[in-house]
Amino acid sequence: GIDRDARTYVGPHPVVAHPPCGAWGRYAHRYLGNDADCGPRAVEQVRAYGGVLEHPRDSRLWSVCRLPRPGEPPDAFGGFSVEVYQSDFGHAADKRTWLYIVGAVDIPAMPPRLASVPAAYRKPSGRLSTALERMSKTERHLTPPAFAAWLLDLARQVPR
Repeated sequence: GIDRDARTYVGPHPVVAHPPCGAWGRYAHRYLGNDADCGPRAVEQVRAYGGVLEHPRDSRLWSVCRLPRPGEPPDAFGGFSVEVYQSDFGHAADKRTWLYIVGAVDIPAMPPRLASVPAAYRKPSGRLSTALERMSKTERHLTPPAFAAWLLDLARQVPR
């Protein structure tokens, strides 16, 4: 809840972490917030207690915290990364997402890969518009309930 701060979590349970991505994404140059420390702290928590961290594809958090990119071998913590499309879980846009996973014994079954959501269309002005751009900020940031449930199932695979 709003009264709890994930930065103060000290275990012992596995985590599902989705730190604010403003400081780490492609628009970080426009970021005005003060929660950039949440990203590295979330990585520390996933490494310490197991679980999963979710962030947009190509998040700079991967290079800053030396997380393996999808397809690379696991790191010294046994953590590895995979890419998912949130559209497969019901999001209206592809919303490619990277997951950093530590300690999961079995990865829950993923939904079948759906055909890609149309990436862009040309406006009458000639400018391309993506599916994400056509959504409100709230719509873009919502996590599909099926994806949230899948992430929780994933964290439950971490032995305690």
